[in-house]
Amino acid sequence: MLCFSGVSVDYGTGTDAVHAIADTSLCVERGMVLALIGASGCGKSTMLRVAAGLVRPTAGTLYADGVPVNPHILRIGFLPQNYGLLAWKTVRENILLGAQIKGMWNPGRMNAFDEIVSDLGLSGLLTRYPSELSGGQQQRVGLARAFLLAPDLLLMDEPFSALDAITRESMQEIFLSLWKKHAVTTMLVTHYVEEALMLAGRIAVMTGTPGRIAEIIDNPLAGDLTHRCMPEFFAMGQELRAKIAGGIV
Repeated sequence: MLCFSGVSVDYGTGTDAVHAIADTSLCVERGMVLALIGASGCGKSTMLRVAAGLVRPTAGTLYADGVPVNPHILRIGFLPQNYGLLAWKTVRENILLGAQIKGMWNPGRMNAFDEIVSDLGLSGLLTRYPSELSGGQQQRVGLARAFLLAPDLLLMDEPFSALDAITRESMQEIFLSLWKKHAVTTMLVTHYVEEALMLAGRIAVMTGTPGRIAEIIDNPLAGDLTHRCMPEFFAMGQELRAKIAGGIV
């Protein structure tokens, strides 16, 4: 559904240029969760910003269904680490924001709104403001806004890293429940090996500066939280850590 073809990104020009990613090719299949994982500074978030249309590649092309991506046409949900909520808008207004910007909101979508709000346990919080919510509640609002948009592509940049361990695991379960229901094509940036293993059917390991895709791993353990207690889960986690730490491929 989404393919990076020979994509490179430089920040700045000349001798001051910072080479973020170099000659990188990667495809995200429709309905798949693909995780980008690697050491800090290897270009994971830059890949996400290219997909979102926020950064233009220095070289290469980004395709969706075989044609160059136009972020003005493609519906893209973006879930940043800091939740991306507007402090002066209520929970309800924040959830509606993406659909309104894309011109998708109308009374006929009220059923979809009610369903997503109910699924995320936000029905009693709609008149509150972000400052009145916990971190986990704010993240659920961000998820509701993204899924109400019915995105062609969902981009998640370390969405749960600011949460405590217990809340993070709860949010991972909530995300999986929503994703199984809506099957949104998703790119996830994470520093947590276990999170990648739990959520992503494919895992792209990035290494180097500038960043490159070192290896893409199929992950049969994704989507079932009971797998995290299995020896295979632990072994795969150790293998991933070794690849990230040493660039072993």
